Amino acid sequence: MKGRADMTLLLLTVLIISEIAFLIAEITRLSKKREWNKKRLLADLIELIAFAVMLLFPDIDLTFRFIGLFFVLLLRLAFAGIRYLASRKNEKKKSKAGKIVSLILSAMMFVFALMPAFIIKNYKGRPLTGQYTPMTCAAILTDTSRTEQFEQDGSAREVPVHLFYPAESESITDHSLPLVIFSHGAFGWYQSNISAYQELASNGYVVASIEHPYHSLFTHDTSGKLIMVDGQFMQNALTLGSSDAEETEREEVFKTECEWIELRIADMNFALDTLKSAVSANDFSDWTFTEGDTEQFETAVRLINTDKIGLMGHSLGGATAVTVGRRDDISAVIDIDGTMVGEQIDFADGKYVINEEAYTTPLLEIENEKAHFDAIEAEKIGYIYANNVVQKNAVNAYQTYFAGAGHMNFTDLPLISPFLAEKLGTGEIEPEQCTDTLNKLILDFYNCYLKGQGEFRVQEHY
Repeated sequence: MKGRADMTLLLLTVLIISEIAFLIAEITRLSKKREWNKKRLLADLIELIAFAVMLLFPDIDLTFRFIGLFFVLLLRLAFAGIRYLASRKNEKKKSKAGKIVSLILSAMMFVFALMPAFIIKNYKGRPLTGQYTPMTCAAILTDTSRTEQFEQDGSAREVPVHLFYPAESESITDHSLPLVIFSHGAFGWYQSNISAYQELASNGYVVASIEHPYHSLFTHDTSGKLIMVDGQFMQNALTLGSSDAEETEREEVFKTECEWIELRIADMNFALDTLKSAVSANDFSDWTFTEGDTEQFETAVRLINTDKIGLMGHSLGGATAVTVGRRDDISAVIDIDGTMVGEQIDFADGKYVINEEAYTTPLLEIENEKAHFDAIEAEKIGYIYANNVVQKNAVNAYQTYFAGAGHMNFTDLPLISPFLAEKLGTGEIEPEQCTDTLNKLILDFYNCYLKGQGEFRVQEHY
């Protein structure tokens, strides 16, 4: 990551040095504005050429990370040309103060234009261990049985689904690959754990990463409209109370979390049932596809074995997977650092009432270090914590934690944007190591319980 950041910093340095060199060359001269504009035009042209040359360097490209800078340089060149053509020969001289201000404004403009490149890295995933090449396609499912609660127009709830599957589908027997459905965390997005989807797809799985509109950071509806995360939901998710809150506050937290998890459980159940129906009937008439994805989606669905279905999710998505995982058609569940709020069935006498029914689906719970030891402390002091109850009543459950990991270390965000991940909560663990270890655990667990390959073993911690 450091090398990638260095390339962006190098580009910024080149541009600022060119501005300083131009200022030094001009600061002692009493150039008239027409002469200044001519030299400014030449300097802007050189800077644009310098950027074009640096496109040959690693990590410098014309994606959204650098496209802003490209347009800034292009517009500067155009305006410099217009100013030069409009200037007169007898114009007054350019002041030193004006030249210094021009340098400062240029530097600020470059920094602002390069902010996306500094914040978002050119992440291309992690090395894959499987024999297949991952492909992806997307569709939006419309649940006509539910009204979208975040809208006032009576429109139906929509659930975007992104499939990841082996590109070499022609070499794979129909209906032979396990299906894994993933649910993202609060104000997450469908690519939050994309390296895990790709790793699974490379090893012969079909992964469906579903989005929860208005819980997702952003998504699109069937009309193409951009749907951003609901502001109230995001605020509540960031500020809800803790175990030591007042009883009335904890009861309100319970009610709010019930609303969240009910929405997500309905989304996952709907996506699961719709996918199963598509596999059996090969009917996609009610699906909305992005351009060109119809054939790809049909190809991916044709590979799915609906007798081997796994669920997983991060944070609130993990809680969703656990509760939906009680279905008889689910063969394995992974909860990635999620409090199992779907198992909280009531709040009475100042305490949570947890579902005591035996959890019969094979379950893997992965926690960050602090959450793990908080759960142990909760057990000691008699605080009723959903995860502890589910683990106690599980027929076949595993539990592990990652030393030095924070909540966001269980997503790809630290590899995509270390800056944003740190703001949301990361630990001291090395991001690449954490992601690779997590993905191996996920693959090994599903290989055992969805493919019947080997015996799954897990360490107490990693």
